[in-house]
Amino acid sequence: MHFLKPINPKCLFLAPIFSCQALFCFSQQFVIGATSVTEWQYGKNGAVSITYDDASRNQFLKALPVMEKIKMPATFFVITGPISGSKYRGKFVGRPVAEIIKESATTPTNDQNFLERCSAAGYLGYKGTISYHTKAGSMYDSGKKDKAFKLIDSLYTKVRHDDFKSGYEPCPEYKEAVGSTWEDFKKDAAEGYEIASHSITHATMPGLDEANIKYELEKSKEEILTHLGPKYTFSCEVPYGYENDRVMQIAYKIYPALRNRMPESWLKEIDRASNVTPGPNNKDYVQWQRGGTTKTPLSLMKSWVDTTAARKDTWLVLVFHGIDGMGYEALSSTMLDEYFHYIRSKEDNLWVATFGDVTRYMRERESSKVTANNKGGKISVSLDHSLEKSMYYLPLTLKTYVPSGWKNVKVTQGKHTHQLQVKKDEKGSYVLYQAEPNSISIMLSKA
Repeated sequence: MHFLKPINPKCLFLAPIFSCQALFCFSQQFVIGATSVTEWQYGKNGAVSITYDDASRNQFLKALPVMEKIKMPATFFVITGPISGSKYRGKFVGRPVAEIIKESATTPTNDQNFLERCSAAGYLGYKGTISYHTKAGSMYDSGKKDKAFKLIDSLYTKVRHDDFKSGYEPCPEYKEAVGSTWEDFKKDAAEGYEIASHSITHATMPGLDEANIKYELEKSKEEILTHLGPKYTFSCEVPYGYENDRVMQIAYKIYPALRNRMPESWLKEIDRASNVTPGPNNKDYVQWQRGGTTKTPLSLMKSWVDTTAARKDTWLVLVFHGIDGMGYEALSSTMLDEYFHYIRSKEDNLWVATFGDVTRYMRERESSKVTANNKGGKISVSLDHSLEKSMYYLPLTLKTYVPSGWKNVKVTQGKHTHQLQVKKDEKGSYVLYQAEPNSISIMLSKA
């Protein structure tokens, strides 16, 4: 990945990084060979992921150049339907809409037919109907079912009365994403940016039935697979940040990582709507989502970074939408330039990486096993994890305690050998290095 800063000489780069769970537990007593996996890559205090939703054109015309100047990685959750060269566009999966329209004249909207009618709302053959789908889906998700039913009834009444102009009109987010091509995204991916799914049309999925949720998410994934490859089918953000349990259960089966919600027992989540700041935590990690809006002071945004850098367990997930007047809550690229430089100034304590890579790191760390053997003046370390290796391929940062007399250490895994300076903490002398899991054992010796 071009945007990852070359590893500090105190760390050994053997392969992309994995995280794994430590097996050596010890108190203040120094144990030669005791090896653990650092909580974050490169032994950093915390992690930061910059994410963008919707793929509006100014994200790439205005924000991307700002990040490129300082080699800042990011994840773009893109609406795939409007991308030039896409095969799959928005459509309703179900029976003919004429039948649904006719039926609406005699059967009011209710729990049994709402999802079908709301799913079809944008595809009734008229412009201006997609907003009814968006609003009704939101009402339904928030428990305002009666209001959602009445809104859908009003839509179908207007359709039967021919109150709309003929045609099809997608949501504003879709229209603002028009102009990008898959060739553009291939170039961005080659530079280390994560291109991930944000569905085909930016639909309000709590208002969709299962068949249409699957179409939106599965075909978006297929589109990305075709144009970019399997690496970019890992992450997804269901539009509008919904955490609807029915939708999540469907989405979990399609994408390994959802920014909306992650089911891990070892992760505490603080979503964008919450005013909570990370505090005492009985879980291994905290995912702290913050959304910068036009009303968010830059000083507050900087404080999120400071809090993350000062803690040991926090992953700050920044969520941006509009840029320079285009898109939801549009921020200025000038302000982002200052903000990203501020994040970069904290890089001694922060690992800045894509949403997908941080997710991989945490999962790999939680599922990994590390064992070490100190014998004959050498320390042998083996490292494995139980996850699907084609999907979870990052290396791990290991911390191994070495004899106090060692000033420099040679670390070898396969054909890769690096010499590292020994560092010290309250428990003794140690080295930090990168190792590839499920591969050849790592050998440490005095240099």
